[in-house]
Amino acid sequence: MKQWQKILILDDEEALRTIIAQRLKRKGYEVLEAGTAQEGLSFLKETLIDAVLLDIKLPDGDGLALLPTFKQFQPDLQVVMLTGNGTIESAIEAMKLGAYDYLTKPCNLSELEITLQKALEKQELLRENKGLRQVVNRQTPELKMIAESTAMLALLEMTRKVAQTDASVLVQGESGVGKELIAKTIHFCSSRFNRPFIPVNSGAIPESLIESELFGHEKGAFTGAAAQKIGLVEMADKGTLFLDEIGEMPLSIQIKLLRFLESGEFRRVGDTRLRRVDVRIVAATNRDLRLEISQGRFREDLFYRLNGLTLIVPPLRERRDDILPLSRYFLESHCAKSQDPAYTLLPETEEKLLNYSFPGNVRELCHLIERGRILAIDGKITSKDIWGESEHIPKPSPVIHSEAEFSDLFRSNHYPTLEEVEKHYIAATLKKAKGNKTQTAGLLGISVRNLYRKLQSYEVDPSRVGSMNE
Repeated sequence: MKQWQKILILDDEEALRTIIAQRLKRKGYEVLEAGTAQEGLSFLKETLIDAVLLDIKLPDGDGLALLPTFKQFQPDLQVVMLTGNGTIESAIEAMKLGAYDYLTKPCNLSELEITLQKALEKQELLRENKGLRQVVNRQTPELKMIAESTAMLALLEMTRKVAQTDASVLVQGESGVGKELIAKTIHFCSSRFNRPFIPVNSGAIPESLIESELFGHEKGAFTGAAAQKIGLVEMADKGTLFLDEIGEMPLSIQIKLLRFLESGEFRRVGDTRLRRVDVRIVAATNRDLRLEISQGRFREDLFYRLNGLTLIVPPLRERRDDILPLSRYFLESHCAKSQDPAYTLLPETEEKLLNYSFPGNVRELCHLIERGRILAIDGKITSKDIWGESEHIPKPSPVIHSEAEFSDLFRSNHYPTLEEVEKHYIAATLKKAKGNKTQTAGLLGISVRNLYRKLQSYEVDPSRVGSMNE
């Protein structure tokens, strides 16, 4: 049995409900109680339930008539009917309608517990089968990992190991590198693979609505709340909640998110009732959260709560062995979607791709390949098809070692790329700091780890710009 499986006891006999609830709570279940059909329906609309103990005779309705409605709300829900004397035929009819089993009242608690456990085992099997079907159908462009570079192969190996734990994960990397793909890989390689994966774009939701989106709200909780709403946190129960662009989450919501992460408990907006869910958190950001903390834009305690394990996705320019495999994969995918004949990249096009810095990373590569396919003639993609006029086609970046060499770029009518400017700026700052990389990182507003990555990527030799002080 898994912790916090939710059981609803729907019976108008309060004494019986209390006895059953006490027994199930001691066994680790989370128990909800209702005495009328209306109360039971409210629970089913609001909360994901694993099993219901349903009395056939209720004050305001027939349990048998409720069963199809319950299944409509939550198809995997397991229902055990509770019957009085003389209602066995109705119980058998209920099983034909999808109930798992029936028990006569007064219930033998040991028998009830065994029946309930078997019902929940059936539910888990149904969900696992659904999950397996999802795995079979998961070979789609947005979920398939293409990696041949050493850096990405190492990252994927680490991702698989992380997936086997239930720890919170922070995925870091520039925009367009595939952070959500890593998050999905964590989810689908974990024991939660057959439960929901709920993405939340923290930067795309207005501050006035983000609390309601995350935690839900009650009808009338605020102007415009015309109906009750289940939040994304509750929808992710027993699954994975992916908090994308977590660095853009408003401070006013960060404290509420922290409380939820610490306890698993939350309240809907406008409600006093405390609710509990079991979710795994994967967060992602393209910001340096330590810098955000130092500038008062991100809570340090939330950072440490999210940062159970960290995965850093390298930019495409740092894993050039992946450029051509990704290009061919995107080309095949685009052609398959549009049912076009095969297209090929000319050798000179591949060479230009390998020399390009890809400021937009994998997302940009995907768009460039699609552009090339659309504009190509006779199925052969040229550099001009991808980048347009020849003056925009990327050229290999020259190696810059000094300010004089950097200035020579302008005098020779070569307008430097953003990568060249950044490389020169890092080298100049490192020189100003006399080779002290901690001080250099502070001046640049980046982490020391990020500085080391950039030095390695741009092949900047610190020994040429000063001492090697840390």
